[in-house]
Amino acid sequence: MADFVQHLHPAWQALIRVVLFVLPSFMLVPIVIWWERRLLGWMQDRIGPNRVGNITFSRTSRFVPSLLKGKKFKLFGLLQPMADFGKLIFKEDITPTAVDRLIYFIAPGLALFPAFALGATIPWGPYPWLTPVADVNIGVLYIMAVSSFGVYGIVLAGYASDNKFSLMGGLRSSAQLISYELAMGMSLACIVMATGSLKPSAMVAAQSGPLWGLDYAPFNLIQNWNILTPYGLVAAIIFAICMIAETNRPPFDLPEAENELVAGYHTEYSSVKFATFFMAEYLSIIVYGIIMSTIFMGGWHLLPIRFDVMAANYNSFGDVWNLLDTLNGSSLLAPIWVIAKACAVASSYIWIRATLPRLRYDQLMSLGWKSLLPFATANLIVVAIWIVATKVANPVIGWFAVVVSAAILYALYKTINRLNLRNRPNLASRTVTMVDEPPQRREVELVDPAPAPT
Repeated sequence: MADFVQHLHPAWQALIRVVLFVLPSFMLVPIVIWWERRLLGWMQDRIGPNRVGNITFSRTSRFVPSLLKGKKFKLFGLLQPMADFGKLIFKEDITPTAVDRLIYFIAPGLALFPAFALGATIPWGPYPWLTPVADVNIGVLYIMAVSSFGVYGIVLAGYASDNKFSLMGGLRSSAQLISYELAMGMSLACIVMATGSLKPSAMVAAQSGPLWGLDYAPFNLIQNWNILTPYGLVAAIIFAICMIAETNRPPFDLPEAENELVAGYHTEYSSVKFATFFMAEYLSIIVYGIIMSTIFMGGWHLLPIRFDVMAANYNSFGDVWNLLDTLNGSSLLAPIWVIAKACAVASSYIWIRATLPRLRYDQLMSLGWKSLLPFATANLIVVAIWIVATKVANPVIGWFAVVVSAAILYALYKTINRLNLRNRPNLASRTVTMVDEPPQRREVELVDPAPAPT
């Protein structure tokens, strides 16, 4: 199979790689929509979709086998997304008269395109002849560029709709992207600096080494997933918060806040155009889940365990360790592990939606500029100190430097923040006392009307 694909024309190879990434991602969209509704129903103590897709066989029909008569098979509403999609297709497509028609119609496509293009540099298995679509040296920079391009569809949709609520939603989305794109870039820069490469495939390879770079037991038995390192954990948390803001999901869904802006940037969209925005949002969730699992969670490896090292050190179970190593990421199951991790990230999206209320706009800006960006910058400095200390001395001294520098940076941040609060009298606590005033007595004087003239 590998030889057959490698001997094809480069254009055919690129087409095969694109189809193998786009088609499964597109097929996961209705599953994620269904899973969100079921999970939200469970978290909010309600039923959720449970009827569409159930199969009930007739009791009296002669065409039904006797074993199936009266039987009912529950699919737990699995076909509900298909029913919703069919409803959106056949709904009336309304276009307001005052819109900018060209921009109005291309905006949904502009919102959907980055969701597909984001994963072009992400590998989903140990098959260099099939994935990624383009294993370029600037993979992380490409991800940042395409993710920032996604806001164009939302901003243009708000601008072209000739609606103040839509325009406000588009402007909110652009300000939100600028605020959180910086912190996301800093979090990814930490991993780039630690890995020494901008290629996601090289990041996956680096995560298969010994934990924290310590090549002795028990550290050499655990893979060095970035999320298992102190700097990687901080970067992963910051990246997770920023990717939720990038996809305009709760609690960062201010561009479409229904209690303020009717429906935000897609207020004037209906039918298929609205479905395109809806699909772009969920497709972005899936692709960002794949990106996070690749950069922080070992890529296509299911468990952070180095079974090959265990096979070399513990020969009595060598065949068992080799089999587990094959199943862990060296077999055809590798794409399934990537999808499973992406679904786990999508489940965290849903969990956060069911838990946290929508932020106020000032809270959203404060979180991005005053918390995430300083922490991400401090984390980048910590990684730089760790690299220098490791190169000069050894990994143990490097990790000692990480702990000391992290403590210093945290103390500095708390000190600056405390000084900043002292100089802001508008944050002082204020109380309002409600006083019931006694009702004032009002007198009404009755006046006899003047007699009518005769």
